[in-house]
Amino acid sequence: MTTGQISDPPPAAGVAGPGARASRPAAARAAESSARARGEAAESSARARGEAAALLRRRSERALQAVAFDSIGTDYGEAFPAKGGQLACGEWLLGELEPGAEVLDVGCGTGEPTVRRLTDGGLAVTGVDLSDGMLELARRAVPQAVHHRIDMYDLATDRATDAWGLPGLGPRAAGRFAAATAFFSLILLPQDEIPTVLARIRCLLRPGGLLALGMVEADLDHVALPFLGTTLRISGYLREDLEHVLVEAGFTVEEQFGLPYAPARTALPPEEQLFLCCRRSD
Repeated sequence: MTTGQISDPPPAAGVAGPGARASRPAAARAAESSARARGEAAESSARARGEAAALLRRRSERALQAVAFDSIGTDYGEAFPAKGGQLACGEWLLGELEPGAEVLDVGCGTGEPTVRRLTDGGLAVTGVDLSDGMLELARRAVPQAVHHRIDMYDLATDRATDAWGLPGLGPRAAGRFAAATAFFSLILLPQDEIPTVLARIRCLLRPGGLLALGMVEADLDHVALPFLGTTLRISGYLREDLEHVLVEAGFTVEEQFGLPYAPARTALPPEEQLFLCCRRSD
């Protein structure tokens, strides 16, 4: 007869021991974690596909806008001959900036009057637009300025270099410009893209850099409207909402004023134009 501890009897057939009982929840947790990871990966992939499709749609819309402005050409200046608000903002910039300071005109159009006035005032102006037709007119009007074709949505991004061959307007150009102007160019963007473009313009400005902006006062978000024989999608803001967007994008609004405007073409309705003189907040 032997003495010592009496060991536990082995588990009966078909009965799991303690280790097996503990392993079941761990295996279930692992399976749940794997399933969750697969679901998150699928959702991420679907989001990426959706964002890529939206980006392609946006670029297609912008390309069509450029073609529309190619056809509009000099009709734009004839329909909107009065430029008092733009000229007033130009005088503000000339009073604030040193001779030779670099200015970026976003959506320069024909170059009239902004590129011409600022260039004549001794500033180094770079005008950008997506319309080849408008750029051709601008180069003829103000040959001493620099003009580039680029989608304003791509300013201060890698696409400025990779897609447009313009590293001087990409991320490495951060802080390059003393000021920027954007007169009635941002109205061609949906409202959810306007803060993005404003932030990218801000990136290209030096600390304390200036922004002169012109918009139409209207609560519109990418609404299709007839415009000089074509149809364009137009966005606008009410005055207080526009100021809020600018502040959120990193600007201080130093001055703003509105001007009622009746286009020379009677088929176009009267509008209230907003002009804002802003400074980059730092």
